[in-house]
Amino acid sequence: MNKRINILLSVLLTGIIGSKKTEAQTSSAKPNVILILVDDMGYSDLGNYGSEIKTPNLDRLAKEGTRLREFYNNSICAPTRASLLTGQYQHKAGVGYFDVNLGLPAYQGYLNKESLTLGEVFRSGGYSTLMSGKWHVGSEDQSQWPNQRGFDKFYGILKGASNYFDTKPLPFGTTPYPVKMIRNNEELHPKDDSYYFTDEIGNNAVTFLEEQNKENKPFFLYLAFTAPHWPLQAKPVDIAKYRGKFDEGWDILREKRIQKLRESGIILPNQTISPRDPEVPEWDKLTYDEKQFWKAKMEVYAAMVDNMDQNVGKVLDKLKALKKDKNTLIIFIADNGAQGGFNTYNPLRRGLVRNDGPVGSSGSFDYQEQNWAYLSNTPLQDYKNNMHEGGFSSPFIAWYPSKIKAGRIDKGTGHIIDLAPTFYELAGIEYPKTLNGVNSNPLPGKSLLPVLFDNASEVNRGAPLFWERAGNRAVREGKWKLVSIYPSYQWELYDLEADRGEMNNVAAQNPGIVNDLSAKYFDWADKTGVVEYSKFKQKGELIPGAPQKK
Repeated sequence: MNKRINILLSVLLTGIIGSKKTEAQTSSAKPNVILILVDDMGYSDLGNYGSEIKTPNLDRLAKEGTRLREFYNNSICAPTRASLLTGQYQHKAGVGYFDVNLGLPAYQGYLNKESLTLGEVFRSGGYSTLMSGKWHVGSEDQSQWPNQRGFDKFYGILKGASNYFDTKPLPFGTTPYPVKMIRNNEELHPKDDSYYFTDEIGNNAVTFLEEQNKENKPFFLYLAFTAPHWPLQAKPVDIAKYRGKFDEGWDILREKRIQKLRESGIILPNQTISPRDPEVPEWDKLTYDEKQFWKAKMEVYAAMVDNMDQNVGKVLDKLKALKKDKNTLIIFIADNGAQGGFNTYNPLRRGLVRNDGPVGSSGSFDYQEQNWAYLSNTPLQDYKNNMHEGGFSSPFIAWYPSKIKAGRIDKGTGHIIDLAPTFYELAGIEYPKTLNGVNSNPLPGKSLLPVLFDNASEVNRGAPLFWERAGNRAVREGKWKLVSIYPSYQWELYDLEADRGEMNNVAAQNPGIVNDLSAKYFDWADKTGVVEYSKFKQKGELIPGAPQKK
């Protein structure tokens, strides 16, 4: 009798263990996801998008994966992150303007509870959720911080920028801009010049992956670099690589980038490129001293991009060491175009107010400025905070061995609101209709998997894409793009199939298309909570990121 009971117990235990093992195998077989975001980097600043800057790790991902010619963000830091993290248009998520509270639900400056974060949804699907880098979608109350919005582990800064060698307040504006470095809700106080922030973002990501490897779960890692966002600060060893690399100046280097972009197929033969920016002086007309001043800026900027790529390499090495590289999707994007506009106006009134060392050192405070941003955004028009293509077009790399075709370049026409539905479909996670007793906002984006896995040329959206930020507005439907730039209410219309450089405004020839797209815009704006920018009471110069008249 006892023998029979022992046999029965053995069978039952074997079944239970087998069941648990099957569950574990199923769990571990789920794909991992890494989302890499860089800050204030231009469309063509990667080697694989035409740059002279060395980015071998990202170049490898591009060679072994897919690049898209058309992928859109929201043209500036916080609104992009709000959409990226929630899959919502930024106003729906509560960050319609920036990370400042303008007194309305769509403009509260931090993520609302109805807009579920990638951390929250991945966690609901059994994933470990990791983040290293810049948050920028809520900092005033701890309930807005990453660990309270779905991330198991977090290292980084809560607001929009920091020095790279210390946590001193940033020296601009009427009051110093505070910096808090946080790890899992605890504020860190590293010694000045004891670290380099981009390295620390990479190092903490690697540590999180090591720690997560002890868990029997797939993971989602959000790697949000601040590089190459101002202030221009880099390690001497990285700056040294680029001494003399920009001696030819922005005019010649822009032509070289355009040639590379054409040869690679990122610029199609029939596509226009943006005209020369009339506010950027001709390089050959600068004095010797002026050239030395400008070259130093771009040498540091390039070093920052280079170092970011090195830290991507650290993560890739760790992924391979953990034998998880074959089952991981990696997406790389930027949060907006390079930042111009400082030649003739200065929205944040931040001059060179910290100059205790040469540009690039921990004692300096400097930024790229429009002359070099003109090169960074090659071949597109305009800059960060603008709805022309240079303001909100991002390089896009997707890598997933055996799932994504190597070396492919295609149109795409994706948007950051598409990433959430892409990830959830890939992970087999059903987007929660409610979470913690709160009804969630439905997702407006479309999965990119048909583009990434099935070689569809572009997203089959069935509806236009819309943008509004500080009075700048845009609509994209098919080949048509409607755009207006604050304070003008004049719509411009471009056929982007032939005119990605936005040289030929055809609004006057196509009033029916303008009327149709503008009607769709105002309907979307009404449903999404957009408020006419001029109605805000605050003075623009007091609001971070506010556009100013030139």
